[in-house]
Amino acid sequence: MTRVNDMASKTMIRDLTRGPVVPLLFQFTLPLFVSNALQAIYNLVDMIVVGNYIGPAGMSAVSIGGDILHLLTFVAMGFSSAGQVIIARDVGADRREDIKKTVGTMFTFLLSASLVIAVICYCLRHRVLRWLNTPAAAEKYTMDYMVTCVCGLLFIYGYNIVSAILRGMGDSKRPFVFIAVAAVLNTVLDVLFVKYLGMEVFGAALATVIGQGVSFVASIVYLYRHRESFGFDFKPSSFKVDPPTFKRLLALGIPMAIQSAAVSFSKIILMAWINLFDVTYSALAGIYNKINIMCGVISMSFTTAGSTMVGQNLGAREYKRVNQILATIGVVGLALAALAHMVMLLWPDAVYGIFTPDQGLLRVAGVLTVPIIFNLYGAATRSVAFSLINGSGRSGLNLAVALIDGVIARIGLAALMGFVLHMDCLGFWMGDALAGFMPLVIGGVFYLIGKWREAPEAE
Repeated sequence: MTRVNDMASKTMIRDLTRGPVVPLLFQFTLPLFVSNALQAIYNLVDMIVVGNYIGPAGMSAVSIGGDILHLLTFVAMGFSSAGQVIIARDVGADRREDIKKTVGTMFTFLLSASLVIAVICYCLRHRVLRWLNTPAAAEKYTMDYMVTCVCGLLFIYGYNIVSAILRGMGDSKRPFVFIAVAAVLNTVLDVLFVKYLGMEVFGAALATVIGQGVSFVASIVYLYRHRESFGFDFKPSSFKVDPPTFKRLLALGIPMAIQSAAVSFSKIILMAWINLFDVTYSALAGIYNKINIMCGVISMSFTTAGSTMVGQNLGAREYKRVNQILATIGVVGLALAALAHMVMLLWPDAVYGIFTPDQGLLRVAGVLTVPIIFNLYGAATRSVAFSLINGSGRSGLNLAVALIDGVIARIGLAALMGFVLHMDCLGFWMGDALAGFMPLVIGGVFYLIGKWREAPEAE
């Protein structure tokens, strides 16, 4: 580790295998938390602005369009997470040349994938809305939102690539800066376009795309200016796909992408079922999803930080530190879930009122409270499980989580509770919430068996 430690003082690469675990974890997590909070607010702004100035039909459009967009990012989420873990393990094992190859391979593969996915989605746009049982009152708005956001898919993929590179090297501060700029810009443009220029849902989507574009360009400029730190010169020849590196990325990225796609696909199925009722419940689904995004802020932050720290410490064979990292994540996550639980019980109307002044929606919004509370604790436990699973680079477990959580449990439980037990939309949301505990079960078994101490086959 000597070379890495010497290099860390001179470059952006940060050694996470030494020093007190708890302070180091919080130092790495805090910028991620603020970054994820801003990203969550970024996602919330469209719903809040549209809900306050357009109404339930606009909220339904943002909800449906947002779920579609989230599904389309499954390749970016899966492979950028895989790239982050691979880079973190290479940093821990002092494989500098491999870092360069991973960066070039990620850029070429993911940016190409974003263009292909965007074209396919645009061609199928009318069928997609029919498949999702889009309410007639929200159909035009949904089309505007979906098509506009699809045009900005390249920016989302690009930002995920750069963030994965930086975080894999232990730099969580710069991604925060980039998303902060995007969040502020999106908020300002949302109000300008929707409230003052009367651009309706299209304006909200356009504000989102502009914010994403600025964030991507800023992150690329930063990475280019610091290219010497990790040996990537940004020459055209450096963007070639290195076959061994690509194989390594596929081995870990495919299960992670399937996991992301499976969860997103299951939520799309639930959305289609909810849309069978009326635009009111479709709008409520938007509130449910946005609150759960906020619930997952801590979880996402600790998962990202934990995966990098676990990856580096496993690469350096510091197993006791891995236990300390996981224990800290679990304790803090459950404590914060309990605090948010109390907020939902004591002030539910204040929470739902943030999204809309519509009294019709607010009268039935209480149906969301119990599923949201279950999601709080599910999010807290998932961060522990995914920090270990992702950090250890276990592609098979990610595939198991994808199938059990995303497909079998989520769709199965939602169908059982919604249709068979006649709980309707409450059943759909409860099934979604209960499925969120599946990663804890799988991750717990993996930890007890002890296989996480062994290097994955992709190494």
